[in-house]
Amino acid sequence: MSIQNNIKRMTAPQITARKGGDPVVSLTAYHAHTAALIDPFVDFMLVGDSLGMVMHGYDTTVPVPLDLMIMHGAAVVRGSSQALVVVDMPFGSYEESPNIAFRNAARILKETGCGAVKLEGGAHMAETISYLTKRGIPVMAHIGLTPQSVNVMGGFKTQGRKEKEWESLELDATAITDAGAFAVVIEGMAELLAARITKMIPIPTIGIGASVDCDGQILVLEDMLGLSPRVPKFVKEFGNLREAIQNSVEAYAKEVKARKFPSREHVYGMIKGKGGTTRKTGSDK
Repeated sequence: MSIQNNIKRMTAPQITARKGGDPVVSLTAYHAHTAALIDPFVDFMLVGDSLGMVMHGYDTTVPVPLDLMIMHGAAVVRGSSQALVVVDMPFGSYEESPNIAFRNAARILKETGCGAVKLEGGAHMAETISYLTKRGIPVMAHIGLTPQSVNVMGGFKTQGRKEKEWESLELDATAITDAGAFAVVIEGMAELLAARITKMIPIPTIGIGASVDCDGQILVLEDMLGLSPRVPKFVKEFGNLREAIQNSVEAYAKEVKARKFPSREHVYGMIKGKGGTTRKTGSDK
């Protein structure tokens, strides 16, 4: 008889209930094996469309297709058991109309098993957020620096560094809250404004390049592990796996060239039969 896993996944309402409480911990995840490693330590994992840049070599997130997000989202769900999994809706999958956004969001939930979707945009996306949430799809919003709008913004530019920009960003925050978003990612925003918005709205703010006063934080896993060649100012590298991987691969290459690998303990010997008995040789002994 198998033992049933009694661990229940974090849900979107549980994230909302953390407003003003213990900070929400989050990281991106794109694979089943890394999802399993970080699952015990995070409240939610974001299958971000940043995977297009981190894993597939795109210059921006704009080219990422819906099918790719679903494939990686399903892998992260399979690799985890307790964190809420949120999957990004990629560029072009939700902007045209609330109906199309619902169709694609429903497909993401059904085909990945995730617990919520995330979409970028403030006040102009409020109607879509409301449409989705009223039809059973939890939505995490994303305001400030919105990478899918990189062509309109003219690059990855910090938002809210001039007070004249504050009003529109505050309106974005209140609009997505009123529309029913359960939380909001605040990216690349001036610290004072991010802290101000956190106090203004009743849903958790998840900062990335924002303020320590946000209700939670998120980073790209590969960035904080030191795997990315270049990282933004807001990233702290908590590890240096880039150097560790390079050193390991260099050691492997040297042993292969010197014919030291595979050694005897890493190969299979023959099994010989004699008089009705068998014996193992080589590494099978």
